[in-house]
Amino acid sequence: MKIKFLWMAAIAFMMFSCHQTQSTNSEEAAHEHETEAVESEHEHEKIQYTVYSEQFELFAEADAMVIGEPAEVLAHFTHLDNFKPLESGKVTATLQVGGKTLSQTLDEPLRTGIYSFYLEPETAGEGTLRFDIETGNERFEITVDDVDVFAGEAELHGHHDHGEEATPVNATVFTKEQSWKIDFATALPEKEAFGPVIKTAAKIEPARGEEEIIAAKASGLVVFTDNELVEGKNVASGQKLFSISSSEMAENNFAVQLAEAKSNYETNKANYERKSELVKDRLVSEQEVLNAKNDYETSKAVYENLSKNFNTSGQMVRSKMSGFVKQIFVSNGQYAAAGQPLVSITQNNKLLLTAQVQQKYLQLLPSVVSANITTLHDHQTYPLEDLNGRIISFGKSATDNSYLFPVSLEIANHAGFVPGTFVEVYLKTLTNSEALTIPNSALLEEQGIYSVFVQVTPETFEKREIKIGGSDGLKTEVISGLTADQRIVTRGAMQVKLAHSTGGLDAHSGHVH
Repeated sequence: MKIKFLWMAAIAFMMFSCHQTQSTNSEEAAHEHETEAVESEHEHEKIQYTVYSEQFELFAEADAMVIGEPAEVLAHFTHLDNFKPLESGKVTATLQVGGKTLSQTLDEPLRTGIYSFYLEPETAGEGTLRFDIETGNERFEITVDDVDVFAGEAELHGHHDHGEEATPVNATVFTKEQSWKIDFATALPEKEAFGPVIKTAAKIEPARGEEEIIAAKASGLVVFTDNELVEGKNVASGQKLFSISSSEMAENNFAVQLAEAKSNYETNKANYERKSELVKDRLVSEQEVLNAKNDYETSKAVYENLSKNFNTSGQMVRSKMSGFVKQIFVSNGQYAAAGQPLVSITQNNKLLLTAQVQQKYLQLLPSVVSANITTLHDHQTYPLEDLNGRIISFGKSATDNSYLFPVSLEIANHAGFVPGTFVEVYLKTLTNSEALTIPNSALLEEQGIYSVFVQVTPETFEKREIKIGGSDGLKTEVISGLTADQRIVTRGAMQVKLAHSTGGLDAHSGHVH
């Protein structure tokens, strides 16, 4: 019995010792894990800098700078003219704090557009971080102000106790690598004069003097000189287009008329020359010579006119201007009467746009100063100034068969506008009031609700609902939901929206550090 008690006591002691050992190991493991987590959190903690110069956007992710510790600065350089990466060039990063300077030069990027610097500061305080870019024969400079360098870990943690600006809940990440692969851009909203806009439709017609209609000068059968003469074909000034033949007609036969004119011309010429000799010997009077001269000059004019425009085959129809065939009114072998239109030739260098405006906008018409024009086939919008256009006039009264008022615009045909088609026109009026405007390409619409993507950082964007006013086809007025200092996505908003729909927010998505 005593042996059994001792055996049970030994087992109990062993279990207690094992429990104590496991408890101690668990506490040590938990402490080590916590320490690793803190160190890992500090190791991956990044400070972001965003600076815009005239030529570049700089987006840098940097380790917190502490004296004696190397800090990585991952700098992304983007050209602002096309929002594409800096592909090559030498870049020098210079950290200046308290009069001391530390720099590193890289001859090429880590990856396209991305340069990775390692700086180990020696002085604590607030300084500047300058990037000098050398690409080709050009030199650029970008400076980041208010860069903090800490004396130690304690000061660093005390600084972050104040907290940082929170990332919006509905934000999404769209990395620089992603934006560089698409048509992407950001910009600030503009504060500019923006008055009432009249949206309407306009018909395109050739401008005055840009089109010619050629008519038959005599009756006859139309014969095409060029069998490839079709609508749209280019023609030169003086080029033969048709002949009008009357050789098989009993009346108004060109061959007979030409032969008669030639005979009259030759007879009157000989008569005039003969009497000019006889008057010297006073065998004829001067009056007879004058009559003979008059008959000669008249028959000469008739013959030259007929021989110029007609031959034995008939009338030759030529183009009087260079351009292209807009419309052919006759077919080969058709009878055409004198004065009947045969073909229209147009140059299309200048076009006339006639817009029809409702009566409720009548008081705004005197203040119309410009316009934006949108084609219906490809939905491209062109400012009137880009087409060397001008406002010609606006109607002062409505016509008998319409209650609309015409507004006439003239443009140079630089964008492939086609006469006879229609375009959308946004008539812009002069105003003294200012409005906040954004490009139409920045707008996203869902069931009548409009939104834009506001840039939090160059890789983080917040979807923001806004209220809009009028639009001139290129820009839209923002009534509320946006301020002038908030940069927005102006191109590529749909791709950011697709990234937003995934719902993931990873501050380092897409990077390989």
